[in-house]
Amino acid sequence: MNLTEVLPIVTVVSAVLITLMILLQSRGATLGAGFGSSGELFTTRRGLEKNLYETTIVIAVIFVLSIVVNLIIS
Repeated sequence: MNLTEVLPIVTVVSAVLITLMILLQSRGATLGAGFGSSGELFTTRRGLEKNLYETTIVIAVIFVLSIVVNLIIS
């Protein structure tokens, strides 16, 4: 397989994965927070939530790098 054949596949798969990862992350924002309420609550990520957060960052970097490489070789 050629790199030009693999990059679009990597881009699409990473886009789908990053979308799923973001949707899986639960956020403690209430409805009032969307309208300017100052109900701020800062917590530490632990366990599965921390792993999900770090995996989302890795997949986002892979997504951006695949796009940049695709632009460079095109």
